[in-house]
Amino acid sequence: MTVMETTGTRTDSCAAPQQAGRRPEGQDSYTISEVVAITGLTAHTLRWYERIGLMPHIDRSHTGQRRYSNRDLDWLDLVGKLRLTGMPVADMVRYADLVREGDHTYGDRFELLKATRQDVLARMAELQDTLAFLDRKIGFYADAGRALASERS
Repeated sequence: MTVMETTGTRTDSCAAPQQAGRRPEGQDSYTISEVVAITGLTAHTLRWYERIGLMPHIDRSHTGQRRYSNRDLDWLDLVGKLRLTGMPVADMVRYADLVREGDHTYGDRFELLKATRQDVLARMAELQDTLAFLDRKIGFYADAGRALASERS
């Protein structure tokens, strides 16, 4: 059972579009090695996500093998996006807990994502500043290189 399925709530309308190669609903049972191939995550990472509560309730086959669904892949896509924002793992686990708790946590989820957005904007501003610095340095070396080349000719 996925995080989304444990809440009994509707899915986020901003969920990622379905990725190519996914199986139709009802036939979407993936082994851990298939999820590794689809997501690029390691099996160790997937097991760790499950252990810390970021990916709880992964279904199991009758032999105990993990079985992931398209909803689990959607959740992993969301987790990947949150990782790219720089969100701490503890906050991602908190977000997963809030999703599991249900609709009454929308406000808390909103605040968590809004704070993360502010952090991303601050990092983007830092990166823009760094990019401008690099552009100036590249321009300096390009000009210096042209000056040296013209001196030699």
